[in-house]
Amino acid sequence: MPAKEIAFSKVIKAGRRIYYVDVKLNRKDEMYLSITESKKIVTGEGDDSLVNFEKHKIFIYKEDFDKLREAIGEAIAFVEERQGKAEPRKDEDADEIKFDIDF
Repeated sequence: MPAKEIAFSKVIKAGRRIYYVDVKLNRKDEMYLSITESKKIVTGEGDDSLVNFEKHKIFIYKEDFDKLREAIGEAIAFVEERQGKAEPRKDEDADEIKFDIDF
């Protein structure tokens, strides 16, 4: 079975997690939303360390968009009412120094 066509994609880097928000097309060319969380898992130390990525996906179809939008809005309002708005997350890679060297 061929991979689903991606019509739109947005990547959100959030610390050790990356979220992928994709709009895909099914076999009938109907669009649906695919949200993937990818979390970096490091086990072991030094030369014995092993890096894996744990992924979780959800698919949301257009007939459910309004209900989901409303539920997420209510959940966000609930958290912000009780704990305030979140400070922007500092990108963990922001302090890295990168070199691009040509020989």
